[in-house]
Amino acid sequence: MPSRWSRRDTQMLSAVAMSALLLASAAKHFNDPGFFGPVVPDFLCRDDTGEQSNSPVAVLSRDEWVALSGLLEAGAAVGLLIPATRRAAAGGVAAMFTLFLAGHVAALRKAYGPDGTPGQRRAHTLRLPLQAPLIAWAWSLRNAVPRTPHPRKPVRQ
Repeated sequence: MPSRWSRRDTQMLSAVAMSALLLASAAKHFNDPGFFGPVVPDFLCRDDTGEQSNSPVAVLSRDEWVALSGLLEAGAAVGLLIPATRRAAAGGVAAMFTLFLAGHVAALRKAYGPDGTPGQRRAHTLRLPLQAPLIAWAWSLRNAVPRTPHPRKPVRQ
């Protein structure tokens, strides 16, 4: 019996899996924002204490960046589930994961700095290389899979 599983089905399953990953990550952004805080580069974070000057791109606090990225991940997760928006959402997710590389590098540098702990070193050493397959996975979801008509059964006479 031939399989009815198509490339389109595979892509949908992949999009659902990526969407689930993004939704889980988005939930963690709000349940455990401290997990993501170290990944936000300092130059992006606004300092409201007045102890240091803010860079021109420091428009949000660290907590606001974590919340915003969680909202973006949740929105992208929904976009991946809708075939009409999947290509744009997948491109956005690939771009987002690529931008996150800067944060992962910054977190890794801090982890190996004088204030870093062995747990931080281990976590950030593992998190950085995970970005490459995530970027590739998101990018692969941009490829539209054409509809193929189901083969007809021969008519018996």
